[in-house]
Formats: sequence, structure tokens, C-alpha cells
Amino acid sequence: MLLIKNISQVVTLRGGPAPRCGRYMAELGIIEGGAILVRADHIAWVGPTNEVPVRARGARFMAFDGGGLDLVALPGFVDCHTHPIFGGTRADEYDLRCQGKSYQEIAAAGGGIRASVRQLRAASAEQLANRADGYFRQFLAHGTTTIEAKSGYGLSLDDELKSLRVLASLRSRSRLETVSTFLGAHDVPDEMRASREEYIRRIIEEMIPRVAKEGLARFCDVFCDTGYFTVGEARAILQAAKQAGLGLRVHADQLAHSGGTRLAAELGALSADHLEWIEDCDMEVLRAAGTVATLLPGATFNLGLTRYPPARKLIKAGVPVALATDFNPGSCFTLNMQLILSIACSQMRMTPAEAITAATLNAAYSIGLSERLGSLEEGKQADIVLMNVSDYREIPYFFGVNHCVVTIKKGNIVVNRLERT
Repeated sequence: MLLIKNISQVVTLRGGPAPRCGRYMAELGIIEGGAILVRADHIAWVGPTNEVPVRARGARFMAFDGGGLDLVALPGFVDCHTHPIFGGTRADEYDLRCQGKSYQEIAAAGGGIRASVRQLRAASAEQLANRADGYFRQFLAHGTTTIEAKSGYGLSLDDELKSLRVLASLRSRSRLETVSTFLGAHDVPDEMRASREEYIRRIIEEMIPRVAKEGLARFCDVFCDTGYFTVGEARAILQAAKQAGLGLRVHADQLAHSGGTRLAAELGALSADHLEWIEDCDMEVLRAAGTVATLLPGATFNLGLTRYPPARKLIKAGVPVALATDFNPGSCFTLNMQLILSIACSQMRMTPAEAITAATLNAAYSIGLSERLGSLEEGKQADIVLMNVSDYREIPYFFGVNHCVVTIKKGNIVVNRLERT
């Protein structure tokens, strides 16, 4: 058993429904001077340190004492939108954007997603796995214990399967928990630009059935936006995925108001992601459907744009809001969820409490795992991170710094940067 005690604040998020909406997103269930008792891979008890249950005779404990340290405990971050399988960076495109080129201009010239497709196809599965393994360690080091991980840089049957198989192989060698998503409809590959209908047919008739048969993904996603896939095309792909037993997610309204948000709600997708161009009339549709609005402010920030998703309006409308990094080699090359909290608070005017809820419990709900992830309460999986701050609000306030000093995944300490335990 593991006993974590004398923690300045234990941010539990316990009690109440998932996902959290409206004013309930600010309810963190904080315990001052708290403690957490872990048995095997689950939380056995949470409460004040002076009320820790008397341990049974003969029970063996490993004690972690935060006395004299300023530490905040919270659930491990759930990063519910990432693209971690790729063959190389696109630092050249970052340079071009700094010189004034837009994301769309770079993509039209053969860069963007299509550049990553060329890199991934040239890389072996071993090379992809080794690169991703390093990033997975960094996720854990920054306090993220679970990610949703997309394919989408292969855009052929063989290369999409290669990406998803790499993700499957990483589950056995990394402590980071992954939920895989098939994103064959990320873009149309170069060789199919003149026959996009044929490419969509291949997604529906070849890729989705194969992915589902091999159990390589839990979800299917589509980039439904201007210049990528239309609402009609996305609907056909997502309906096929639903019939194959895959859950649904949608890249929606990132580049323009293209109808992706309403499509996500119509089809009962668990999440509609990005939403920079969502309109007020779409919000009630999302709320009624129970679809999570997953916001990715790091992409807006890194692309040098000024139009952020309307987080305050979404929260006021009662839409459940989640946050994610959108970690990818093109538009957002960060895996630090703490930085995303800072951007969400300063640029979208979310409160620190709302941002933490969005990055834990609501994010877990968006990938269908809130019954065991996203809060610190009895019976839930022991995914716990300790931040070297005295108050949870300091996590986004003191930005650009990794506050995470201990990461616990399924009851095991997998990162420990403290000098004493």
C-alpha cells in the first residue's frame, strides 16, 4: 500500500456527475492538509491527514510524506486530443509562419499534414515507436497519465495500420495509458488528390473494417473543415465507423464555420474538437447532445492566431468543456498540459478551477473513461500527480515551468523528481 500524506491541497474533483458543466466546473472538492491511501492500483481512501484510517496489523506501507514541502495533489491529466505518431518535426514550417506564412498557405504548397505523411511513410515502425516512446516519457514527466492518440499521418491502409500498431506496441512498454483513434480522414493524400471519392471509399470500405476487425482503435475521427472533408463526406465516414462499433470524434470548425460541430452532435460523437469558429446557435445543439467541447488553445497560440474558442460562452451555455494539447508536429508541438492551462486561463478566460476540471474529469469523460479516471476518490484508478506548488492556482499562474515532481500511474511511482520521499 502507498500512503501519501501532509499534502497542502488534495484536488479531488470527487462527488457529482461527469462531465461537469456550467458552475459545477469550478467545484474541485479540495482537502487542505490531505492524504491519499492507495491499495494496489486503486485509491482506497482520501481525506485529511489527521483522519487516515488505522492500518491493519501486518499491512506493509510505503509512506510519502509531504510535510515541509509545498505540494498539491490532483488527478493525472487526461490529454484527450494528441497526434503522437509521426516521422519528424516541421520546424521549417514554424520558421515560415514566423515570417508571415499562414497554415493554409503552407498546406497548399505541399506542407502541413501532407508533409508529415511523407515523413511517416518513410519511417519504419521501430523508428516511429522509438520517437513516440520519448514523447510518452515526457507526457508522464509533465503530469499527463492518459492520452487519446490519433493516427492520421499515414493516409493509406498499410500506413494507417502501421501507426495504430505502433500505438498498440507502446502499450506494453510505456506506463502512459493510451486510447487509440483512427484518423484516416485527416486529409487526402497526394496520390489521391484527383480522386478524393475513391479515397473516401477506401476509408469506408477498407480501412474502417480492418481497423475495427483488428481492434486497433476505440474511436474514429474526421477533419471536417474547409479544405479538408465536407459535412457530407464526414457524415458518410462517421456513420460507417459507428456501424463498425467505433466511437466518434470530430475535428470541427477550426478554420471556418463549416458545420462540423452540428454534425458531431447529430451523430452523437463524444467530442467535437477545436471549435474556434463555432457560433452561438451551435452551442445548444452540443449541450442537448451531451457532446464534449474539447478546446485546443495551444494550437491557436502556436499558429499566432487571435481567435480562440469561446470557452466562457460554452461554459455559460452548459456545454461540458475539456482541454487538450493537440500535440502534433505542425500546429502545436507541446505535450505540457500545464502550459495549456495557462493559455486557457489567460486567453480564454477560464478560471484555474475550470481549467483543471477540463483537463481531468471532463477530458476523461470525452474518451469514455470517467468511471475510473479524472478524479481522486475511493475505487478509482490511482493516477495521481504532485505539483510543487502550495495552491492549485499557481499551476497556470507560474507558467512555462514544469511543476510536476511526482507522477503515479496505477499506484506505481513512475516519475519522482523530489530529493526525498
